[in-house]
Amino acid sequence: MSVAAAGSAPPPPPLSWAYQIRVAAAHGHFRDAVSLFLRMRASAAPRSSVPASLPAAIKSCAALGLRALGASLHGLAIRSGAFADRFTANALLNFYCKLPDSYLHSSGVISMDGTGSATALESVRKVFDEMLERDVVSWNTLVLGCAEEGRHQEALGLVRKMWSDGFRPDSFTLSSVLPIFAECADVKRGMEVHGFAIRNGFDNDVFVGSSLIDMYANCTRTDYSVKVFDKLPVRDPILWNSMLAGCAQNGSVEEALGIFHRMLQAGVRPVPVTFSSLIPICGNLASLRFGKQLHAYVIQGGFEDNVFISSSLIDMYCKCGEISIARCIFDRMPSPDIVSRTAMIMGYALHGPAREALVLFEKMELGNVKPNHITFLAVLTACSHAGLLDKGRKYFNSMSEQYGIVPTLEHCAAFADILGRAGELDEAYSFISKMQIKPTPCVWSTLLRACRVHKNTFLAEEVAKKIMELEPRSISSHVVLSNVYSASGRWNEAARLRKSMRNKGMKKDPACSWIEVKNKLHMARQGYVPNTEDVFQDIEEEQKRYVLCGHSEKLAIVFGIISTPSGTTIRVMKNLRVCIDCHTVTKHISKLAEREIVVRDANRFHHFKDGNCSCGDFW
Repeated sequence: MSVAAAGSAPPPPPLSWAYQIRVAAAHGHFRDAVSLFLRMRASAAPRSSVPASLPAAIKSCAALGLRALGASLHGLAIRSGAFADRFTANALLNFYCKLPDSYLHSSGVISMDGTGSATALESVRKVFDEMLERDVVSWNTLVLGCAEEGRHQEALGLVRKMWSDGFRPDSFTLSSVLPIFAECADVKRGMEVHGFAIRNGFDNDVFVGSSLIDMYANCTRTDYSVKVFDKLPVRDPILWNSMLAGCAQNGSVEEALGIFHRMLQAGVRPVPVTFSSLIPICGNLASLRFGKQLHAYVIQGGFEDNVFISSSLIDMYCKCGEISIARCIFDRMPSPDIVSRTAMIMGYALHGPAREALVLFEKMELGNVKPNHITFLAVLTACSHAGLLDKGRKYFNSMSEQYGIVPTLEHCAAFADILGRAGELDEAYSFISKMQIKPTPCVWSTLLRACRVHKNTFLAEEVAKKIMELEPRSISSHVVLSNVYSASGRWNEAARLRKSMRNKGMKKDPACSWIEVKNKLHMARQGYVPNTEDVFQDIEEEQKRYVLCGHSEKLAIVFGIISTPSGTTIRVMKNLRVCIDCHTVTKHISKLAEREIVVRDANRFHHFKDGNCSCGDFW
């Protein structure tokens, strides 16, 4: 039986081989292109078919990740003389950029095992240097390769050389170098490229525009990003989402939502990445109102089943104080992943219900979902905020013993915090001192705060000394040690330390609280006795009470009460840790005003209701 009789198609005429290979590659049918090329090589096709079909065949190898075949085609190009053709050489440049595991040795031999002495970029450069004829594509490929390898100065030098050799940079060139200035936040040089783009008519190009938007956003100049965006004649979904991401990474919530509304009015449908950019900033800034608006758009757009968006919503609601809504979203997820589970555990850890956090963690273990290092950080945080020393010790040890996860600085700081909060100051000091990773000021600071709480002045001095050796201008360590001195009645030492801070030009960050209501403030005082323990000044008791009245969270809470309808939950954000007196008075206010009050301080959430707090007075 002949081959034709078996049903297989006869080979195409010799003159059509190269054409069919090029057409297949041009339409993205890379496997067909490779198959056709191999069939051509096995047939009696004329040798002239090879040079005409090599660029498409090499392009297909790059797209399919066929390192060995692409390397053999390089050898074929050299042997057949096709390498002299710039299209073939450009295809090889692209091949080595896309498949960096293929190395070209100086001898001309290709290595696929990654053991060669040359780097991937050197392979690209070798091909470039040996080209008999170059064009803008050749230069752009090498520029991009240098930029992606982090060899920024080399990339910029190539652009200058390209210009001096008579090749005019195009939009692809600019799109390759702009991320360099974005990464190093060099807005001045980025502006120079922007000026070149305007002078040469590239400022309307969508790729250049997107790169400029990202560059200005990375340089914290979203105002310029908006100007570039507004001048672009055509805005595709990529541009809209680049603009949103730029506003989001700079925390410009109002501006980001304004762009989002314009996007909807322009008829551009949001995609998952749209919400992945916007939802987190609402959580980071505790902007519940905007977060709920975005949640509504998620529902309208039918993205509720997207696990990444659901995880972002869980994280956002947790950070905005709505732990119950976060749990509802979590419970509706058919298959919660490690990200959503970790977000929910961390939410409980920051809000107080440590038992729920640990139950979720144990369910994760029973469900054969392997926790990661972030999950363990959430679990340790829960143990720290609830004073669960034994549980914390168990989970910290299980990281390496059971899961093979090496504790990071963050894990060590969390465990040191657990020990410190539990009053195990000596053990905490020993643990930090023996850490395999050199402890940072942040790790020592957890113990310093514990020394203040447990009034251990001697150890506080030792710990503060270590922090100041590592970070001489650490404001927090100076302030905490000064407060430790004041609490123990050592006013002279406290005064000397504060004088030293003034001489060094060090200023404590002013406390501030904020609330999403714009009106005037008023303070109501009734039903509580001021706790002056946190007033570290050598003044009379009556003066201490007066100082406490001005604490920002008290003003913000009362501001919320007089500015919102009865029964409305009051939500206050504070940049520092809530003091003992403010914690006490807020419990009384919640009972007297019959309001739920949610306070988010620098460490955690406090939910005050009916005279009680979710932290159990342990924070």
